[in-house]
Amino acid sequence: MGHGAGERTEFTPITGGSVHGPRLNGTVLPGGGDWSDTRGQVCQLEARYLIRADDGAVIDIVNRGYYHEGGAGPDQHDGALRVTASGIYFRTAPVFRTDAPAHRWLAETVFVGLAREDGGAIVIRCFSVD
Repeated sequence: MGHGAGERTEFTPITGGSVHGPRLNGTVLPGGGDWSDTRGQVCQLEARYLIRADDGAVIDIVNRGYYHEGGAGPDQHDGALRVTASGIYFRTAPVFRTDAPAHRWLAETVFVGLAREDGGAIVIRCFSVD
C-alpha cells in the first residue's frame, strides 16, 4: 500500500519475544503487529503488542518511533551491551497500559527506546525518563 511516489505502508506481525529487566520480566505474546510508513529514507513505526509478565499480569504496549540510515552517530553502549549501531537512527517511545498494581508504574512513566536489529529480531532497550 502506498500513498504516493516512493511511499509505502507495510505490516509486520509480532510473533513473540521476551522482556528482561530489573523491574519487569515476561513474554511478548503473539498476535501484535508493527505498521511502518516509509517516505523517502525515513520509516515511521507504530507497533502494538501485549506482554505477559512473569507474575501473569498482561501489559498493553503502543510503541511509536522512527528508523533511518545515514546518521553520523557512533555505536552506543550501555556497559558492554551495544544498544545502537553506528549510522542508524532507530528510536521509539513506548507507552504502557495495565491495571496490574505491581506494574502500574509503567503506565505512569515516560520511556525512550533505543532499538537495533540483532540476528533477525528487533531488540529495544527502554529507559525511563525521570
